[in-house]
Amino acid sequence: MSETLELTKALLKKVSLTPEDAGCMDLMADYLQQRGFNIEWLNFGETKNLWARRGNSAPLFAFAGHTDVVPTGPVEEWDSPPFEPTLKDGLLYARGAADMKGSLAAMLTACDSFIAEHSTHQGSIAFLITSDEEGPAHDGTIRVMQTLDARNEKIDYCIVGEPTSHKVFGDMVRVGRRGSINGYLSLIGKQGHVAYPELVENPIHAFTPILQLLTQETWDNGNEFFPPTSFQISNINAGTGVENVVPGTLKVVFNLRFSSELTPEEIKRRITYMVDQNSDNYELIWKVSGLPFITERGELSDAVEQALLDETGSKPILSTAGGTSDGRFIAPSGAQVIELGPINESIHKINECVSVSDLDQLSRAYHKILANLLT
Repeated sequence: MSETLELTKALLKKVSLTPEDAGCMDLMADYLQQRGFNIEWLNFGETKNLWARRGNSAPLFAFAGHTDVVPTGPVEEWDSPPFEPTLKDGLLYARGAADMKGSLAAMLTACDSFIAEHSTHQGSIAFLITSDEEGPAHDGTIRVMQTLDARNEKIDYCIVGEPTSHKVFGDMVRVGRRGSINGYLSLIGKQGHVAYPELVENPIHAFTPILQLLTQETWDNGNEFFPPTSFQISNINAGTGVENVVPGTLKVVFNLRFSSELTPEEIKRRITYMVDQNSDNYELIWKVSGLPFITERGELSDAVEQALLDETGSKPILSTAGGTSDGRFIAPSGAQVIELGPINESIHKINECVSVSDLDQLSRAYHKILANLLT
């Protein structure tokens, strides 16, 4: 059994449901301290954050990731207990196997093998690990980056261990992410009996033309880095539960994943105008989850491409698709940020799993990236 697999299994046994860490970082800190890393805890609120660094010179290469996992869903629907890592047909099953404890283990063993070969490597290596990525992400990576910025500690290159591979290991990496903005719209009407339409104001009816405007809008056409901005409604709620009452309020939750062609301010302005055309009694609350970012071609992308070419025989697709990641908090500092991890098909699902052979490939790829940049 490889060390990467052993470490992955050790991490998977820990029930680190967000924002709990459940001892994962203690395991990682012990491992790194034995290999010359200085350990620093940057905890905020209920969130545990690890900043571990080896070396004091530039360039600073950082591995970033999270130990928290999403809930399991119905445990009885799993083929094996979600926190008892189980091997079957070359796959390792457990919650967090792909997202992203396998990546964390591969980071550790990559550093071990790299340092053993290059004990006097150039620059510095760091780990930025949080237990608040799958949750609100208020006290995790963003707070660590604020701390580092305040003391002028700058990351030059960062690999985030999110699961990015599509069909086979290493076929895709993320070089950026779209922005994400959520809207919470409440249309205020007047509740009453359905038989007396003259005495009611139906907010569902008022929303119908707004819905048409929102879903037919062309927000932008994207650009060379990003696909067009998308709009999706995730929840609509109205009614009292009976058939003869017009509701007094309609609540809608929606999200836009937006390209660098748009700003949150422009999105807010355009949607507010659509709502104003059809309602004069509403509340609209906004939450920006992240701004779009892109790492253009440079030293890090070259190092990643070459490492994957050496390891897999093919260069990866450079993509900005998918959801958000903590890369959105790191990139604004000026760091080059790329996400590289295992196949993402099973993440957040029942029977989440990762290929055992992919774990070893990932460790070797991380090792090669370090060698490409720090030797």
